[in-house]
Amino acid sequence: MDDAPENLSALRKLMVQQGYQTFVATSGERALKIARRVHPDLILLDVMMPGMDGFETCRQLKSHVATQGIPVIFMSARTETEDVVAGFDIGAVDYISKPLRMAEVCARVRTQLHIRSKSETQEEQAERLRTIVNNMAEGLLIIEADGRIQFTNPACDKYLGYQENELAGRAISELLNPLVAQEYLDYFERYAAAPETAHSHGTREVIIRHRNGSSVCMDLTLTPMYLRQPLFIGLLHDITHHKQSEDALQRAAMVDPLTKIANRRHFDTFLEKEWQRSMRSGLPLSLVVLDVDHFKLYNDTLGHPAGDACLQQVAQAIASHALRPTDLAARYGGEEFVLLFAETDGDSAYLLAESIRAHVESLQIPHPRSTTSAWLTVSIGVATIKPHQLDNTESLFVAADRAMYVAKEGGRNQVQATQTGSAAMEAVKALVMR
Repeated sequence: MDDAPENLSALRKLMVQQGYQTFVATSGERALKIARRVHPDLILLDVMMPGMDGFETCRQLKSHVATQGIPVIFMSARTETEDVVAGFDIGAVDYISKPLRMAEVCARVRTQLHIRSKSETQEEQAERLRTIVNNMAEGLLIIEADGRIQFTNPACDKYLGYQENELAGRAISELLNPLVAQEYLDYFERYAAAPETAHSHGTREVIIRHRNGSSVCMDLTLTPMYLRQPLFIGLLHDITHHKQSEDALQRAAMVDPLTKIANRRHFDTFLEKEWQRSMRSGLPLSLVVLDVDHFKLYNDTLGHPAGDACLQQVAQAIASHALRPTDLAARYGGEEFVLLFAETDGDSAYLLAESIRAHVESLQIPHPRSTTSAWLTVSIGVATIKPHQLDNTESLFVAADRAMYVAKEGGRNQVQATQTGSAAMEAVKALVMR
């Protein structure tokens, strides 16, 4: 843009020869309209123009969002220092004195276009990177060597319940278990002291505190990076659903699919744990073994679907008597159920077993072919032991089974109990008798 037609013509011819598409304006107002319409890569602007001068034109270019990023080169015969400084102060990138030396103009234009192209490329790359980071499914944290969080992406904020930039400046110790946080801080310190010898911390499963106080299970991958200062890139992958599925599978592996109470595998594990605890405490352990009376006749008469429904009702009745963390009811196989009562003596176990027997009978499940009762009933055996090192769980099961068969032989629908002899005590008695 120039107010002298001959200068404009020469300048335009030169730019066309250089392969540039050019637009010409003879006033500041016209220049603003063209700039806002076509968004040129560069503006050559004379300071002295009729009406609005070049300085004011530049001010308006820089104040408008559509044109503020366009580089402006001033051309003027006014080469006093204050004029040149004023040009740069209002946003020009260069200042060419008149009369114009065309080779110099070409060089300066070429330089500014190269700078703009490079700047745009960097901005595009930065914008592309911002887009990737902001749309990642994984949470991303940038952590400083002192454990302060420098940056988090939207996924990280969403996972942990924070607003944008709310985590910046906070310490990782606010998110992690103190021992885990200290482990990371020690790693940061080692890396900061000797970056060349430290290795990537890798991935580990961590529990992170959500903003609402709950816990979130995450995989945290930590990678060191050195940019003027040691930084650490943390990637968070939410594994809460995975852990829930894993826990669900583990629970399913411990539950009888028909009755929804514990299965044999779970019961055996539980018994072993309580057995060891009973040996340490010296407190008694009671086992209840229960069998549904005439169950084969029930199945043959009413069919397997009715048999399954019957077992489900019996299971729920039994489970309702295992109320403490140290109690467990389980289906042990077919129509046989077991219950374990830790820290329970023989008399108490007998009363619990009798309560279970009465509960099942009170369900009044019709049993057309039973010779014992009009209703479905159960026979129960109870065994109690204070285990020692020479004892084993099998002896407890044998004793409870024998008691149950005594109940069956005695007419069914009853409880029989036995106080099992400890193998350790029997060994002592045998030694004394000798």
